[in-house]
Amino acid sequence: MKTINVSAAIIVSENRIFVTQRGYGEFKDMWEFPGGKIENNESPEAALIREIKEELDADIEIISYLNKIEYTYPSFHLVMHNFICKLKENHLSLLEHEAAKYISIDELDSVDFLPADLLILPDLKKYFGN
Repeated sequence: MKTINVSAAIIVSENRIFVTQRGYGEFKDMWEFPGGKIENNESPEAALIREIKEELDADIEIISYLNKIEYTYPSFHLVMHNFICKLKENHLSLLEHEAAKYISIDELDSVDFLPADLLILPDLKKYFGN
């Protein structure tokens, strides 16, 4: 089974978290933390900065490493490195996603997240003291 390595940004602003809705593929309309594939010879951090620029036309600052999760989908195994981030400027453009929004920590459990992204939530709640 193929393994895919990705990085995800948990973009935080005023105790709210930015989430995006997939506009394509098998998981269309489900929500996720934005990010993407790590290329050969690229660090998870460099991949994340590049992917957020490509997907959201935004520049981020990585604040801290949150966790690494692994999840096996039917056709591949996912390894996802997750980082707490903030926007360098208050600017985002949806170039690949169907929708996006900021949610509170209390709203995390009501969002229809992708299965792998659900695994991030316990550590994210701990990070915010919930």
